[in-house]
Amino acid sequence: MNDKKNSINWKDFLGKYTMVIALVVVFFLFVYLTGGRLLFPQNMSNLLLQNGYVLVMACGMLLCILTGGNIDLSVGSVICMVGGVAAVMITNLQMNPFLAIIVGLAMGILAGIWHGYWIGYVRIPPFITTLGGMFIFRGIGRLVLNSKTVAVQNETFLNIFTAYIRIPGLDGDGYMTSPIVVGVIASVIMFLGVVRSRANKKKNGYRQNSAIADFGKTAVICAVLLFYCWKLANYKGISVMLVWVVAICLIYNFITSKTAFGRYFYAVGGNEKATKLSGINTNKVYFLAYANMGLLAGLCGLLCLARIGSVNGSTGTSFEMDAIGSCFIGGASAYGGSGTIPGVIIGALLLGVINMGMSILGIGDSWQYVVKGAVLLVAVIFSVVTKKGKN
Repeated sequence: MNDKKNSINWKDFLGKYTMVIALVVVFFLFVYLTGGRLLFPQNMSNLLLQNGYVLVMACGMLLCILTGGNIDLSVGSVICMVGGVAAVMITNLQMNPFLAIIVGLAMGILAGIWHGYWIGYVRIPPFITTLGGMFIFRGIGRLVLNSKTVAVQNETFLNIFTAYIRIPGLDGDGYMTSPIVVGVIASVIMFLGVVRSRANKKKNGYRQNSAIADFGKTAVICAVLLFYCWKLANYKGISVMLVWVVAICLIYNFITSKTAFGRYFYAVGGNEKATKLSGINTNKVYFLAYANMGLLAGLCGLLCLARIGSVNGSTGTSFEMDAIGSCFIGGASAYGGSGTIPGVIIGALLLGVINMGMSILGIGDSWQYVVKGAVLLVAVIFSVVTKKGKN
C-alpha cells in the first residue's frame, strides 16, 4: 500500500513539474554544449532582457487563453505600430519622450479596445478579429515609418527602460553589490511568506504540504535567485527593464491567483454558460482580456524600441508566437480555464534558453524555428493527453 502511495506521489510530482524539469535539463544541456559560455554573466543578464518582451506579452496572452484557448495574433503588429509612432515622435518631431510614452500606451489600449469590442460584444471569433488587426496595425506602423528604419537616441527615453540601477554605497566602478542585496531581501520575504501561509492554513484547518516540501521548494527557488543575482553583480547589475518585467509578472500573478476578478477568466474558460448564469458579465471578461493585451503590447513596443534602439516595418514579426508558445509550454490549456503566471515564466525561460544556447553555438534561425516548433507541439500534446487521462 505504501509503495503504491509513493508511486502516485511521484507521478503527481512529475506531472506537475514536467516543464520545470525540462527547463533544468535543457539549461544544463546547453551549458555543456556551449562549454560553459551560457553561464557568462553577460549571457545570463541578457537571458531575461532579450526575452523581457515575451514575458510581458505572455502575461496578457494568458488571460486571452484562459477564456477558452483564444489567442491574439496582432500583438507583434501593435508593437511595430506603437514603436514606430514613439520613434517618429521622439526622433523626427523632437517631442517630449514622456508624451511619446503616453501616446504609445494609449494606442496600445485603443488597439485592445478595438479587438475587445468585436470579440466580447459582437462575438466575432478572436482568430479572425486579431488576424485582421495584425494586418491593419502592421500597415499603420509601416505608413508611420514611411517604410524606413527610425532610430532613437534620446537618453531620457532610453534610461526609462534600459538603464542599469546604481545605488550609492553599494555599487561602484569595480563592484555591484545591489543585486546580491536585492536577492537576499527577496529570499527572506519568500521564506517569511511560506511561514505566514502555513500558519494561516493551520489556523483555518486547511490541508497543507509537509514543511519539508514547502521550505525545500522555497530554498531551491531562493538558491536559483541568488545565483542569478550573483551573475548580475558580475556584469552591470540590475537593469530597469528587468524591474519592468518583474513588476508586470508580480502584478499579473497577484491578479490571477489572489483576486475574484482574475478568477473570472478561469471561470469563463472552464464553463462560459455556467459563469454567465452565475451573474458574471462574460462579454466584459472577453473585452477586458483583449483591452489588457493591447496595453501590454503597447508597453512591449516601447520596451523593444528602447532595447534595440530603432524600429522598422518588420519589428515585432512573429513575437506573438513566442508569447503564445510560452503560455502553452508553461502549462496553459489549449481549451482554456487553466494556466498560471509562474508557468508562463517557465515557458518563456525555456524558449529563451533554447534561443540563446543555439545562438551561442552558431545555429541558424531556420533550425531555431524547427526546435521551438517541436517543443511547443510536444508541450501541447502533453497537456491534451494529460487532461484526457484525468477525465
